[in-house]
Amino acid sequence: MINTKDILETIKMIQDENLDIRTITMGISLLDCADEDIDKACDKIYDKITKKAEKLVSTGDAIEKEYGIPIINKRISVTPISIIGNACASSDFTKFAKVLDRAADSTGVNFIGGFSALVHKGYTKGDTALIESIPEALASTEKVCSSVNVATTKAGINLDAVRQMGHIIKEAAILTQDNSCFGAAKLVVFANVPEDNPFMAGAFHGIGEPECVINVGVSGPGVVRAALKKAPNANITEICDIIKKTAFKITRMGQLVATEASKRLNVPFGIVDLSLAPTPAIGDSVADILEEI
Repeated sequence: MINTKDILETIKMIQDENLDIRTITMGISLLDCADEDIDKACDKIYDKITKKAEKLVSTGDAIEKEYGIPIINKRISVTPISIIGNACASSDFTKFAKVLDRAADSTGVNFIGGFSALVHKGYTKGDTALIESIPEALASTEKVCSSVNVATTKAGINLDAVRQMGHIIKEAAILTQDNSCFGAAKLVVFANVPEDNPFMAGAFHGIGEPECVINVGVSGPGVVRAALKKAPNANITEICDIIKKTAFKITRMGQLVATEASKRLNVPFGIVDLSLAPTPAIGDSVADILEEI
């Protein structure tokens, strides 16, 4: 049961400690969109994304207004495009990036992730085409994010992919040098990427995921730091307990938003992620938490 104290504490977290819902992300499977004709595949992708995510932004806005909880971003993640592209005869995958960007514009989301490849053990035809297309794809789109996994502890390191991604990052930066090299900022190179990753810029919808799912990310560094600041003489055991209890409180807010979004969109609820990624706000960084400890 939520009581008055919990409500007032949450309001203080939002107003003074930079607590917010960093993102509501809808994951969408595109496995049924593969086609030998890349133009037909792109049409299927656009139709599916715009249909599934048609009400994502409006639903997020409604929840934000109703509960008074800031929701900063609404995003989409899709099946790694290299997998969909394996069926295509064309090797120019910039078409995929452009249709993803167009779908993102149509739905009104902030970013769309999934222009991705998993090459920790080797390349498929689709992986090769996608990686070679990354610099131009990121330069010619605004909302598309890309990622490549080049290593895992179990499989080892694909050194050919590591070398290639060095050149790809540099080229992405050069092609967007008139925009603060933003192309490289939309690209993540992973080792040990999780099976499903709903958070930008490395987002993609894992092949073991359902047809469609809602994930929520909560931003909580400022709240954790504020809680630690109230206990300046705490020992390490007490510090761990403070962080655990604070994280639980933050996660409950994320669960509330995720459950509401799931119900209103008629889409399964996936995960809540407690993000420690920094924001421009002063004190809202994991570095501040470590300094406080």
